[in-house]
Amino acid sequence: MRRRRLPVLALIAAVLAAPAVAVAQQRYALVVEGASGGSEFAARHAGWRAVLVETLVRTLGFAPGQVVVLAETPGAGETASTREGVTEALGRFTRVLAADDTLLVVLIGHGTFDGADAKFNLVGPDLTAREWGRLMRDLPGRLIVVDSTSSSFPFLAELAGPRRIVVTATDSAAQTFSTVFADYFIHALGAFDSDIDKNGRVSVWETFVAASAQVRQHYERLGQLATERPLIDDNGDGRGKEAGEPGPDGPVAAETYLDARPAPPGADPELVELYQRRAMLEAQAGELKVRRPLMPDGEYAREFERLMIDLARVSRAIRLKGYDF
Repeated sequence: MRRRRLPVLALIAAVLAAPAVAVAQQRYALVVEGASGGSEFAARHAGWRAVLVETLVRTLGFAPGQVVVLAETPGAGETASTREGVTEALGRFTRVLAADDTLLVVLIGHGTFDGADAKFNLVGPDLTAREWGRLMRDLPGRLIVVDSTSSSFPFLAELAGPRRIVVTATDSAAQTFSTVFADYFIHALGAFDSDIDKNGRVSVWETFVAASAQVRQHYERLGQLATERPLIDDNGDGRGKEAGEPGPDGPVAAETYLDARPAPPGADPELVELYQRRAMLEAQAGELKVRRPLMPDGEYAREFERLMIDLARVSRAIRLKGYDF
């Protein structure tokens, strides 16, 4: 006689008595400022890079040691933005990242397209979009890539995949003019006026929407046709969409945050880890909803069941410490 499988709610109730194990979610960033091609761009790109690093550390709470910077003219604690530097950095992240960790990669500078290959301009030999894809292929954890350069569109298809959010400054490889998307994206990170749903946090989607609006207004102020139209892909099909356009992309980015979820003031380290763990599980649940149409019913049910059990366990642990949510 076959044993009946317990319903999901019964399974949740059964595990609530078990002790919760908090798993800290680590956040890393790789900021790459490529070759500028001239003093005007060198100053502009270096300024964007500096503001981004400061925002990640001071506003979003990234640990300074977990923000890796590759620069055209490296300063203290930075590395040259060469082909070798990128390869070494991504190789190190492949070894260090855990499945629950998040890695943000931001490319600042220029991109080119020769009719066959799109490239991000580095100091010395460049890397093509396909080569970036190979270097990132085995990265574990959640990956968020922002290629803010001209001709960045082909990077969308090369880097898209499960548990990945890819943003490009252009929707065509033929958009070869220098871009301003990096400036607006960096300033939208953590900015109060980027918080569309007014929940006190700024998601990757909200950052993308705010930056896209600013890019559009930038060209309207100049009285010029826009030479860049940002795209975002978060369902892994490599197609992407513009902010405000119909399409499947957006739900995962809307549930993805780069800050550490706020814990109550004076919270102990274990409680902070519990909040981070819950934020990670909630993001995974958002991803699962997007992938449901592509999954067999049995696989979806198993994943949903696992997430609900883990969420119940973590939420109970938070309540036992005297906090509600």
